[in-house]
Amino acid sequence: MRHFTKVLLGLMLVLAVACSRSPSGGGYGARGPGANPQLGDSAPHDWGSGHPYNHQVHGIDISRWQGDIDWRRVRGAGISFAFIKSTEGGDHLDPNFNRYWREAAGARIPRGAYHYYYFCRSGAEQARWFIRNVPRERGSLPPVLDIEWTHSKTCPRRPPASEVKREASIFLDIVGRHYGQRPIVYTTVDFYRDNNLGDLRAEFWLRSVADHPRNIYRGQRWAFWQYTGTGIVPGIDGNVDLNAFAGSASDWSRWLQTRLTR
Repeated sequence: MRHFTKVLLGLMLVLAVACSRSPSGGGYGARGPGANPQLGDSAPHDWGSGHPYNHQVHGIDISRWQGDIDWRRVRGAGISFAFIKSTEGGDHLDPNFNRYWREAAGARIPRGAYHYYYFCRSGAEQARWFIRNVPRERGSLPPVLDIEWTHSKTCPRRPPASEVKREASIFLDIVGRHYGQRPIVYTTVDFYRDNNLGDLRAEFWLRSVADHPRNIYRGQRWAFWQYTGTGIVPGIDGNVDLNAFAGSASDWSRWLQTRLTR
């Protein structure tokens, strides 16, 4: 019976994920600032050569700083996915991770976990820490490696590009084998350029809050675009990061079919 219950819950989550999308009839207007009338931006950007508002699928990424979240309101506002901070380095666990992980699933929002990379630990050590703390759960989004230049007082290192990519690849390989899905790589403009990340074998989630990624990361394919850090979402107090999926709602359903943890 216990096995049957787990299988049933897994199937229910997969069905909810496949159906998750921004509500129809509330698409972005050319001037923004939200995916639909319920979303917004406390500091909207005047996009010049390409905006995120015509994308059909939008989501959030969060950490402990979002505090208490009303996940059902978040889902009702048209949020189709959430990436939740889980770990950092080799010994830090976000104190809200486990609660957010359970609550997002309870609201039937597809969610995944992200690891914030620390340059004073090896890729293998950080991969083991992530695996120790993030469940391998059917219907979860792929894991994410968040790798960017940090302002850490305990680790001010800025290793050469060769080391960055070698250790990141080790993390991606170990975590990918464990979850059955190669992690997505989140990065920023300066880090991407400084380390020539385009030759890293990965699916990308790119930060670009001033212009379209096609103009900032020329020639780079991407799955997710973090377009603001000042988003407004019902159910979340204060600003939150907003992200767009690269394709249509149909593309999103197909992407989920191939990229969910099984």
